[in-house]
Amino acid sequence: MNTKSVMITGVGGQGTLLAVRVLGNMALRQGYDVKVSEVHGMSQRGGSVVTYLRYGERVYSPIIEKGEADVILAFEMLEALRSLPYVKKGGRIVVNDQKIDPMPVITGAAKYPEGILEKLGERAEVTVVPAIEIAEEVGNTRTANVVLLGSYAKTSGIPKEEWLEVLKETVPAKFIEVNIAAFERGYAL
Repeated sequence: MNTKSVMITGVGGQGTLLAVRVLGNMALRQGYDVKVSEVHGMSQRGGSVVTYLRYGERVYSPIIEKGEADVILAFEMLEALRSLPYVKKGGRIVVNDQKIDPMPVITGAAKYPEGILEKLGERAEVTVVPAIEIAEEVGNTRTANVVLLGSYAKTSGIPKEEWLEVLKETVPAKFIEVNIAAFERGYAL
């Protein structure tokens, strides 16, 4: 298998790190070599969080260069736009429809960009997921990350049952039920 490169991007507190643990554990379960690199901005203050995950027969570096990501899993619209140069032409972007105003927008120094989905669609296949809305419906907005994972998993070529097993092994026991519900809803999209 050729090495697959997945870039996960979001804002601090959105659950990107749990998502990369689930993806990494799934790749390990499939017998692949896995490399992960996390880049934390001001993540505890709502800043950007970017994680690179690469897996394949043999992976030598976790770093994803511009134009190399097979998939971008974006937890917020502007973060998807910021990551756009990294996706391969014709790659895939799974994006949460959530918009979180960064500090320049909050202070009035800038405006939140318009036409983000159109810009993403010029370079990649885009799947827009109403992850917050679905997470609210299953009973916990903090499961939006798992809704996105479910949407990604649907086209991963890995059976849903295996994803559910990895989810059960990775998520704390007291949150299993709500996370399974979130995954199932994302998978059904």
